[in-house]
Amino acid sequence: MSAWLAGRVIENRAWTETLFSLRVTLGTGAPRLAFEAGQFVRLALDLGNERVARPFSFVNAPDDPVLEFYGVIVPGGPLSPSLARLQKGDTLLVADNPSGFLVLAEVPPAEDLWLLATGTGIAPFLSILRTATPWQRYKRVILVHAVRQARELVYRDLIEKFQSRQRQFKYLSFVSRENHPSSLGGRIPAAMRDGRLEAMARPISAERSQFMLCGNPEMLRDVAAALAARGLRKNRRRTPGQITVESFW
Repeated sequence: MSAWLAGRVIENRAWTETLFSLRVTLGTGAPRLAFEAGQFVRLALDLGNERVARPFSFVNAPDDPVLEFYGVIVPGGPLSPSLARLQKGDTLLVADNPSGFLVLAEVPPAEDLWLLATGTGIAPFLSILRTATPWQRYKRVILVHAVRQARELVYRDLIEKFQSRQRQFKYLSFVSRENHPSSLGGRIPAAMRDGRLEAMARPISAERSQFMLCGNPEMLRDVAAALAARGLRKNRRRTPGQITVESFW
């Protein structure tokens, strides 16, 4: 059973009216929160007479003492609207037991590492990319981020740092509800089926590709089906494959 650690907000960045990032430090004397890049942890607030908790992926690297989380306001949701209203100096609770299997320790070797995300699903991949492991293990690292509107393409400053420092890095964005000159249109699964994704990045094959997926259930389902049609299968501990998935919707 998990215990709760007291956290204090040092920054709340509003990307849009519904998207926000919290940067949080733990209280003096609190143990260092150990986790693997790609994992998530529960955040909580005491609201009324109830402690309300939801999972959030880490955006920060494991060696960064400042915790960072990226969230979306769910209309009428029990927690996210309150988290989005937190200001510098406000407190929240952080569970002491991060978990999740969207980590590179679970991913078999390959030439190409594909990181496919929709919306806030980009968070665990930013944590992974902030570590040395993907750059040491893979010849090419391809981050694909799909959103509805261009203003939801967040963390561009961080992504530009990856682009300038890592020659094997490729970034592709999708915007589905408006035209955006530097993004592909439509959805990731459709671009996989019609060949646009490979044309912009790398050929996909079971021999050289590993995929990590995080996002809405429809994307996870449709991308997994598109990859299965190409001979790729889900990665399991006893039967290694090419598709590693995280979903806590």
